[in-house]
Amino acid sequence: MDPTLELLRDLVAIDSVNPSLVPGAAGEGAVAEAVAAEMRGFGLDVTVEEVRPGRPNVVGVVNGKAPGRTLMFCGHIDTVGVEGMDRPFDPVERDGRLYGRGAQDMKGGVAAMIGAARALAGSLARGRVVVAAVADEEYGSLGADALVKTWTADAAVVTEPTDLQIAVGHKGFSWIEIETRGRAAHGSRPREGRDAILRMGRVLGRLEALDRDLQSRPPHPVMGTGSLHASLIEGGRELSSYPDRCTLKMERRTIAGEPDHLALDEVVAILSDLGAEDATFDATATAMFARPPYEIPRDHALTRALGEVLRRSGREPVTTGMTFWTDAAVLGHAGIPSLLFGPTGAGLHGVEEYVEVASVLACRDALAELARTFC
Repeated sequence: MDPTLELLRDLVAIDSVNPSLVPGAAGEGAVAEAVAAEMRGFGLDVTVEEVRPGRPNVVGVVNGKAPGRTLMFCGHIDTVGVEGMDRPFDPVERDGRLYGRGAQDMKGGVAAMIGAARALAGSLARGRVVVAAVADEEYGSLGADALVKTWTADAAVVTEPTDLQIAVGHKGFSWIEIETRGRAAHGSRPREGRDAILRMGRVLGRLEALDRDLQSRPPHPVMGTGSLHASLIEGGRELSSYPDRCTLKMERRTIAGEPDHLALDEVVAILSDLGAEDATFDATATAMFARPPYEIPRDHALTRALGEVLRRSGREPVTTGMTFWTDAAVLGHAGIPSLLFGPTGAGLHGVEEYVEVASVLACRDALAELARTFC
């Protein structure tokens, strides 16, 4: 079996569900050991850097024979949970597709970038290639945050699944918590109670109208439009009581050109309007967490070089943007211009996830040729 595909099967077979998403989950320790052993096996200098106890980054370095540029390949080794999946860690290949949790997101890309490093080891003429397998992208990107404190490069490729297209940007996101407050009372005494859940209903109506407005605006050429959705809601104590509190956690997807504080400002404006309409309306909004959008110039040297590599291989390059947030933003905002390029697949975060094995090999070969060209 091709060593890249053998590595892919091995990685999918290892449980690396992010424990920040699923309490008690395995985390990245075992898969990091496998990645480190693989890269040491073909002669790379490998560093294992613990981000949190039992949750390491693994960094391997291919040194060229002469000075040149440094190119980073970066991919995350954690996955989301497996609820509803039959055999998530049993990699099965059917009709040219490898199935299993993480096959598409993003152990296919990790296998491709390590396979590229294998092809380059001992033969890279100039520069160096840094291969970074990082923890925690699926939750807080602790791995990428730690990586950029100690490693840098002239440019980077994040091997998230892009269907072998060159993704030059992606959206950001903001998480907001909204609380409406009422007055607890027995359900038989409406004059004494104020229903915090019904008051949250007013907020939800305004948020739905804002989402329609956002999605009707002229789209960004790479990122599309902003959007929002209500993610989690809870409130009330019992059936026979007026609820005195209701809490909503929402997500606003952001695009380039929108200021960091915009999502919170939008919600605060909605609450202010509702308060002006009803003096008894009582609500607050709090920013929880945010990550910015990111975009690399279409004419950046890395973008041009990858386009030429694809043309030489007989594939016409397609430039696009991704809807989901990635570690490319962490690298980019740390001064490492980054794009996304990875294999083809489907089932992102779903109960049936797969990657097309031929695309993993095509990604590997393009990455190796890109390093020879760019470095």
